Amino acid sequence: MPMENLEAPDRRTPLVVVCGPEDLGAAVSATFQEPGTIVLHHDLSDASVGVVRRRTVRVDDDGTSTTRVVDLAGLGCCVSCLLREDLLPLLRSVSADSSVRRIVVRVDPSLEVEAICWAIENTVVTGMVGRVDATASRDVRIEAVVGCVDGATWLSDATGDELVGERAFPPGPDGDQVVDLLDDRTVAQVAVGNVRGSDLLVVADTGVDRWDAARLDAVLVRLAPRAPRVWILPGERPRDLLSRVPATARRGLVDDAHAPLLDGQPPLSAECGVTLVEFTDRRPFHPGRLHDAIDVLLDGVVSTRGRLWVATQPDAVLWLESAGGGLRVASAGSWLAAMAPDEYEDAPTARRALAALAWDEEYGDRAQSLVVLVHEADPEHVYAALSDALLTPDELENPELWAEWVDPFGQYHEDPCESDSSAIGADDDRRAAQ
Repeated sequence: MPMENLEAPDRRTPLVVVCGPEDLGAAVSATFQEPGTIVLHHDLSDASVGVVRRRTVRVDDDGTSTTRVVDLAGLGCCVSCLLREDLLPLLRSVSADSSVRRIVVRVDPSLEVEAICWAIENTVVTGMVGRVDATASRDVRIEAVVGCVDGATWLSDATGDELVGERAFPPGPDGDQVVDLLDDRTVAQVAVGNVRGSDLLVVADTGVDRWDAARLDAVLVRLAPRAPRVWILPGERPRDLLSRVPATARRGLVDDAHAPLLDGQPPLSAECGVTLVEFTDRRPFHPGRLHDAIDVLLDGVVSTRGRLWVATQPDAVLWLESAGGGLRVASAGSWLAAMAPDEYEDAPTARRALAALAWDEEYGDRAQSLVVLVHEADPEHVYAALSDALLTPDELENPELWAEWVDPFGQYHEDPCESDSSAIGADDDRRAAQ
C-alpha cells in the first residue's frame, strides 16, 4: 500500500498586515484583538523630532488587554530602514512565545505594505541571540494583507503628486529632514501600492455619493482584482474579515517585473469612465518620443505598469510604474533573447514558458507590454500617444542609427523630471525584478 505524501503542518505564527488611513486602520486592527493576539504598530507622528514610537497591544487568554509603548529614538537612517531593523527581529521574537496565536501589524499610512511584506520574506535577520540567521518568514506566515480605503479621499490621493513627507509632516524647522527620512515616495504611490498588495479591502463609505462610490469600486476591482471589497458605514465594525480572504490571495507575495500584468483577470470593459488600456507591440520605442509621450500617463490616469523595450537599450528590459502624477522607469534585467545560454537556463521557468508562447524569430521576447488604468483620460488618446512613440518603418530598417539617439532614461527615470534631456542613473534597480 503506497504511503501518502503528507505535508508537515505549518507551525509558523499567522501574521495579518493592516494598511491604510490611521483611524480606519486602527479600527480594523481592533477587530483582530482576540485572546492570544498581539498588535504591533510603529507610530511616526513624532518622527520630526527623531522618535518612532512602537505601540504593542497584547490580549491574553482571559481577555485582558495590555498596551506597551517604547520610544525608538535616534533615527540614523530612513524610517523604512529603521522599521525593518526593529520590526523584523520583533516578529521573530514574538513568534517564539507559544501563547501568541496571531500577530497583527498595523502599518503606518506613510509606508508601503508591499515593501514590508517583501522584507518579511526576503531580508535575513542576523545577530539575534540564540536564533539562527534567517528571514522573519521562517517564524511567521502572512495570513492576509488587509487594505483600508477612505471612500471620500482615496481616489484623489491616488491621482495626486504630493510627497508622503509633505503630508505627514507639514513645513517646519525639521520638515526637510523628515521628507528625506521618508525618501521621495508620493501619497499616490503608497495609496496605489497598498491597494494592489492587499488580499481584502475594507472601504469606508464616508459620505461619497453613489456615482463616485461606483467609480471608486470600478478602480479598485481593476487595481486589485483578487481582493474582495467590504464596504462599511462610518463607525461600523467589520466582522469575520479573514473568512472573506479568497484562496487565491497573494498573502504578501510581491510580483516580479515579468509576471503577467493582468493576473487575477480584472474586468476589461469600461465602467463609470474607468477602464484598463492594454498596450502591446513588437516594435521598440524611440527614447525621445517615448519621453515626450510620458505625460499622457500622468493626467487622468490612476496607474501604469509594464515592460518597455527602448531602441537605445536593445538588451535591457525597462520596468515602468506610475501612480497619479509620478512615474518611474527602472532596470528589470535583460531580455531572454539577450542572455547567454547559462543565464537563460537560470531564468524562472514560468517566465521562459510565457515568453515561448509569443517568441519572435527576429526579436525573441522583446516587446512592449503596458497596462494603463484610466479614470478620466481618453483611452484612445493614451493608446495613440504610445503608438506614436514607436519606431517608424524607416527607423526600424536602420538599427545602426539607434545607438546615436539621445536616451533620457538610462536605467532609471522619474517624472516629473528636472530636465527633458538628462538621464538619471540608479544603482538600486527595481527590487522585485531580481
